[in-house]
Amino acid sequence: MTWDFSFGVFLLLLAVLAFSSLRIFREYERGVVFTLGRFWKVKGPGLVVIIPGIQQVVRVDLRTVVLEVPTQDVISRDNVSVKVSAVVYLRVIDPQKSIIQVEDYLNATSQLAQTMLRSVLGKHQLDDMLAEREKLNSDIREALDTQTDAWGIKVANVEIKQVDLTESMIRAIARQAEAERERRAKVIHAEGELQASEKLFQAARILAQEPQAIQLRYLETLTVIGADKNTTIIFPLPMDLVTPFLEKSK
Repeated sequence: MTWDFSFGVFLLLLAVLAFSSLRIFREYERGVVFTLGRFWKVKGPGLVVIIPGIQQVVRVDLRTVVLEVPTQDVISRDNVSVKVSAVVYLRVIDPQKSIIQVEDYLNATSQLAQTMLRSVLGKHQLDDMLAEREKLNSDIREALDTQTDAWGIKVANVEIKQVDLTESMIRAIARQAEAERERRAKVIHAEGELQASEKLFQAARILAQEPQAIQLRYLETLTVIGADKNTTIIFPLPMDLVTPFLEKSK
């Protein structure tokens, strides 16, 4: 009876030991295996057998992780204070480095992303932050990816989510935009006046070659003026029409 009980306990312990030595890793997971504290190899996906008590395994997820970067206070190159938030897309490409080279790669990448965000954006002016986000995203991603490569982390993309301005800066930008619109309107008006003067100059040269054309133009102008309800009309009389009469009167 005692022997049967001991054998049953042995079988139970053996089953527990066998069960504890099995690990199942999904397609997007890998296991970093350590033997007596030393790195052995990366295993998975599928069924992995380890030696309990001698080997330990750390599970690593290879899927892309979306990492929110907290809002940062950034001073631009033209001394404008803004609040910038961003999001980082990253994934593990080397499970061994992600476990051995850094304690917590997500927290480390988050802290590094905050520093890079302030550093890169601080080299640009406010207009660049608002108009050239694609270039800034690329610059931040390259700088961040260079640092995280030693941790086995690949930064796939960085996106600046929002750039918040102070109320005074928003009003200043609105005034600047209004001034720019007024400047464009004046330039367009000046260009129109220049084109009109060029056309008038060309018309004057053509009319000067034919005096009769000038007289016909005078008559046409008189017809246009007569169509309005005017009580007094001052109409210039060409001197070439008056000169013959003046000569006869002498």
